[in-house]
Amino acid sequence: MTSLFRLARRLAALPLAFALTAGALAQGYPNRPIKIVIAYPPGQSTDIATRYFAAKLSAALHEGVVVENRPGAFGNIGTAYAARATPDGYTLIMGASGTHAMNPALYDNIGFDAEKDFDPIVATAFIPMVISVHPSLGVQTLPELIKLARSRPDKVDVALPSVTAQLVLEMIRRQNVPLFSIKYKGSGEAMTALLGNQVPVLIDTVAASRAQFGRIKPLAVTSAKAMTALPEIRPVAEQGLEGFSVVAWNALMAPRGTPVEVRERLATEMRKILALPETAKALHELGFEPAPPMDYAQLVAWLRSERQTNAEIIRSAGMKAD
Repeated sequence: MTSLFRLARRLAALPLAFALTAGALAQGYPNRPIKIVIAYPPGQSTDIATRYFAAKLSAALHEGVVVENRPGAFGNIGTAYAARATPDGYTLIMGASGTHAMNPALYDNIGFDAEKDFDPIVATAFIPMVISVHPSLGVQTLPELIKLARSRPDKVDVALPSVTAQLVLEMIRRQNVPLFSIKYKGSGEAMTALLGNQVPVLIDTVAASRAQFGRIKPLAVTSAKAMTALPEIRPVAEQGLEGFSVVAWNALMAPRGTPVEVRERLATEMRKILALPETAKALHELGFEPAPPMDYAQLVAWLRSERQTNAEIIRSAGMKAD
């Protein structure tokens, strides 16, 4: 009986010991560099925004915050890597609508569970897409592109560097617009193809496209309303496709099991960064819209809704993973 009693006491003490260990970890956190995984190549919109936040977070935490690109399989490789990382707050991932809301509906085996393998920390930015063309195509508006595509079936190709870009294309094609996809590994490759006039049309984020607006012609943004920083580029919804809205997003996440205290510390610092006027200005200049503030419960519910909504759109559009 005595040995059983001692065993019971030891087992009962385990949750308390774990809580004390987690608390101690949070108090000393961070004491070495933090890594934020990006599941896309350098130059992609997620990469651009994450580097801004990494610099700000490093200053706030008085510790190094580095960015590590792990691209491949439309974000699945890097996201699976982050899902398997030790949940101690030293490996995070900048989740994206592609990896955490669209890929689960596109692929049978993506190597991770978008809901069960991650704990969200904070939504950082909404990322409108932009439809751009090479100047030699000779169109100035989205209706002109649609008219051209209908007059030249099977002739107008579109460069796509992401699954969100593919979703935009599929939704436009459903309006009897015969545009055809050419898929690329990332924004850099897709933009090179457009600039070289190998492909006449590109759908990508504003963030990844904006630097080339002097050499390419932006026709429309995919947000419901015009962007704060680019009011002259009219939304798709105002150019004949009423109700059209597709906006990508980013959210900082941690592997499931990361101590609550650590996640709360990160969330607190990130909310302070997001509340800075200079952050809103920087995001607008980069081609983003700041995400609205959400507490943990709201963030979890919003992410679940995004997964469900995107899955329904993907199924109805008949999108397939290549």
